[in-house]
Amino acid sequence: MTIAPLELAPPQSETITPYDEAHFVTYIRLLDANAEGADWREAVHYIFEIDPSADPDRARQVHDNHLKRAKWMTETGYLLLLQKAREDAEHHQTRQ
Repeated sequence: MTIAPLELAPPQSETITPYDEAHFVTYIRLLDANAEGADWREAVHYIFEIDPSADPDRARQVHDNHLKRAKWMTETGYLLLLQKAREDAEHHQTRQ
């Protein structure tokens, strides 16, 4: 599976970024792997297509940084998504 271009860490922002939007599926896969107790090396290999034995420091940083952002999405980011959806729906209703 090919993912959107990957950074060492997602942009840190109090809003949902275009990078977040491009990686929603990646975040979900990371959260699922974490919930299942998957080893981070296995997760980074299958989700990010990074060989953790070739560059363990980078692999671990990518995993941990993206997992942190994925958890932020479950704690804060989803509220922003709901708020935006509500605003879009209200805007759509006023245009009709």
